[in-house]
Amino acid sequence: MTRRIITTEFQSRKSVRVDSYFDKVLKYIPADIVGAWVAVEGLIKGAGNNVATITSLWIAFAIGIFITAFWTHKQTQEPQKPPAITQIIISTVAFFVWVYASGGPFETVDLYNATYGSMLLIFYTLIVALVNPIEG
Repeated sequence: MTRRIITTEFQSRKSVRVDSYFDKVLKYIPADIVGAWVAVEGLIKGAGNNVATITSLWIAFAIGIFITAFWTHKQTQEPQKPPAITQIIISTVAFFVWVYASGGPFETVDLYNATYGSMLLIFYTLIVALVNPIEG
């Protein structure tokens, strides 16, 4: 299964079908990157709670944003097709939402609220699959 979202029949090949709502949820949410984030966050927080820890979390978050965009671009590349920009943006925002919901470096910001983060995660994950990318 390709990671690129397929929304119309003419995009599909013989053995590939148009993606359903649930297929799009799986392809939009960068589970591999979120899993890596959970591990990195655990390692950093396990090192202690000080200014260096907070700085490390922010740096790891910034790197995670970059890696998510790069990795999604790489995983959705297909010959003679433009980059899957919509999918790259949605996946990158999904990483941001997952990190915000888990707390991460946002726990140090006054505007962070775990309840709102969890609600945002639920709604974003459910609604995002309704988006059909317009790229070919």
